[in-house]
Amino acid sequence: MRNQHTIAGGGGLNLNVMEWGQADGPAIVFIHGWSQTYMTWMKQVESDLADRFRLVALDLRGHGMSDAPHETAAYTDSQLWADDVHAVIETLQLVRPVLVGWSYGGLVMTDYVRAFGDANIAGINFVGAAVQMNEAAIGVTVGPGFYENFEAATSHDLEESIDAMRRFIDQCFVAKLSRIEFERLLCWNMTVRPDVRAALAARDLEQSDALATITVPTLVTHGRKDITVLPAMAEFIADKCSTATLSWYDDVAHGPFIEDGERFNRELADFVLAVNA
Repeated sequence: MRNQHTIAGGGGLNLNVMEWGQADGPAIVFIHGWSQTYMTWMKQVESDLADRFRLVALDLRGHGMSDAPHETAAYTDSQLWADDVHAVIETLQLVRPVLVGWSYGGLVMTDYVRAFGDANIAGINFVGAAVQMNEAAIGVTVGPGFYENFEAATSHDLEESIDAMRRFIDQCFVAKLSRIEFERLLCWNMTVRPDVRAALAARDLEQSDALATITVPTLVTHGRKDITVLPAMAEFIADKCSTATLSWYDDVAHGPFIEDGERFNRELADFVLAVNA
């Protein structure tokens, strides 16, 4: 099964949502990061996870094939991000899905928890995930892989922006990507406008209050060599969330689900089955 949906999210914005797998299986909602698309998760949705689970991945607002307003306000209101996730769950009638969020997806998941609680989800998987986005986080939990490339990545000079995103991708991974993998990554990163990239970082967020309200099982997956979202962020999540369990990837940077997809998929499957037992 592979279906494509257009779902009205927060403020009526149209979200592109993709679906694979078993319609009657436990549901997983994948939420990508800054300047990415649903294609981030191809090593999951094209794996044997699709034989057992209902897999849903959306393009966040401003990304991929979802609507991309020019107004900064479309990206700075936490309620809009929460409403997007809520709309996907409600429209597709997902029964207590597990939310899996990479990088900026951690902010989106905690937006959702703050607004709607966790009664309608079975678990949460933070993957190289950020839950802080402010000046205090720079160099402490947010690393140079992000902040050293941010200014150029938000430039309207195309050459400067492309070169910044090439550096950003290189620094996200320790494992060497194939030429095809790198080209696809660069292409989908460049589908996001520089002003959207800038607007996503215009929020001043520290989500410890939302983390403290989480009652469902929570898996924190993080690479010890991550210089984009530092390992200290995973430790912060584990400290603030009483239900959290850490899973460290020693030889991985920012993309455990890409760099060690087999282990990631196995651990995710075990986690989803356990929370649905």
